[in-house]
Amino acid sequence: MMPAPLWLLIFVVFLFGLVIGSFLNVCIYRLPRGESVVTPRSHCPKCNKPVAAYDNIPLLSYVLLGGKCRHCRTRISPVYFCVELATGLVFAYLFSIFGITAEFAKFAVFGALMIVLVMTDWQTRLLPDRVTFPGMAFGLVFSQLVPVGDGAGGLLAGVAGFAEIPWRAASLFDALLGAVAGGGLLYVLGELYFRLRHKEGMGLGDVKMMAMAGFFLGPKLVLLTIWFASIAGALIGGGLILIFRKDWRAYEIPFGSFLGVAALAAAIWGNALLKWYLGRIL
Repeated sequence: MMPAPLWLLIFVVFLFGLVIGSFLNVCIYRLPRGESVVTPRSHCPKCNKPVAAYDNIPLLSYVLLGGKCRHCRTRISPVYFCVELATGLVFAYLFSIFGITAEFAKFAVFGALMIVLVMTDWQTRLLPDRVTFPGMAFGLVFSQLVPVGDGAGGLLAGVAGFAEIPWRAASLFDALLGAVAGGGLLYVLGELYFRLRHKEGMGLGDVKMMAMAGFFLGPKLVLLTIWFASIAGALIGGGLILIFRKDWRAYEIPFGSFLGVAALAAAIWGNALLKWYLGRIL
């Protein structure tokens, strides 16, 4: 039997991503409110009518219903559609790179976690512990299935006098160093800002988010993530402040959203970018 064409497999993964995206919408809405993501079943927040299965088909139901509740005709936020589409596209793109591998599973989980955090921070300025703490555990587990590949763990072992260590040990060190580098840097920057300005400039949610990302990415890519996000946050956030004429001292930029997008970009293209950059300066 001939194997299925690659495009067909990518499409199947895209459909799977849409289903996951539908569940992520539940997480995005309920987790900041401290609600269960399992019960009750999906319902309209306005009229509380349960959403029937035929009205809960990713993307399609939103289009057929015209973006409104079937019962009370309350407008449904296009965010639901966008999250489903984004998750499907991210899963399909990752599959086109990694195929059916542990690497695909690792970065699909990482992508799903980041999509939830990007949206919760954008909408509520919250980065729920119920996402970041399990995410750290996932990162540690995946470090023993897929090499983080940062190289910092092996280098540290060499400095300590170990000629060679097993790849799982090196990957574990990479993950731990990534968590310390990502979370630690944001914690120090936030503490410095507080001491200089006497007000909080960065919440612990951002710190925990980058510690989680560090477990997946290692120190190099998590530091690249923070660099990406800082530039994007300054440019885009500054632009929004100017456009809407907000007081920059009062406007709270959802930095976690920028960190999440930057982390996804670093996970996909970060190593190639670092290799290109180092090749030009060395």
